[in-house]
Amino acid sequence: MAKISLDRFRLQFISHQNEKLGYLDGIREALAGGCKWIQLRMKGATDDEVRPIALQVKEWCREQQATFLIDDRVALVKELQIDGVHLGKNDMPIAEARKILGDGFIIGGTANTFEDVKAHYEAGADYIGCGPFRFTTTKEKLSPILGLEGYKDIIQKMKEESIDIPLVAIGGITKEDIPEIMKTGVNGIALSGCILHAENPAEETREILELL
Repeated sequence: MAKISLDRFRLQFISHQNEKLGYLDGIREALAGGCKWIQLRMKGATDDEVRPIALQVKEWCREQQATFLIDDRVALVKELQIDGVHLGKNDMPIAEARKILGDGFIIGGTANTFEDVKAHYEAGADYIGCGPFRFTTTKEKLSPILGLEGYKDIIQKMKEESIDIPLVAIGGITKEDIPEIMKTGVNGIALSGCILHAENPAEETREILELL
């Protein structure tokens, strides 16, 4: 199992693009604002399209001492020696990814229920991305919407079964939501649009880190 720095873990930026910023632009802004955990998510792209972007982000993350993961692409993570991979519900099973990558890479899994969390924990995941907090187009295939009570319930069940694994909240979260979400006991927040669509993404990142 890979060691996770919980200080880096508290804010994760999930890459996306909009009419103003491409994948690299958004990641550069998040890093400039002090984010120390970047996940490159390029659904629908080929590995050849992802590779040059991943290599640039890897360089930036090393300079900033940030953790860098790629969504889904286990083989590419191994090839490029990225810090780790995040696996969604329809991606490769965590146990299979662990066999390919070994213990030196971080493996995270998407969870929507306590049962998901427990299964990922038992399969050897290093952390859980748990959501969605509210409806979001990037997580539209997940249900139910968790809300604050959903996180409280999952974390309570984790304590009851002695499941100790870092958990990050994800899915439609705004800056205003963060203080109440953190009170549920989660270890961090994963954001995409909240940062990307801000007028000044780097400054928005700095303000969010102050809330954490």
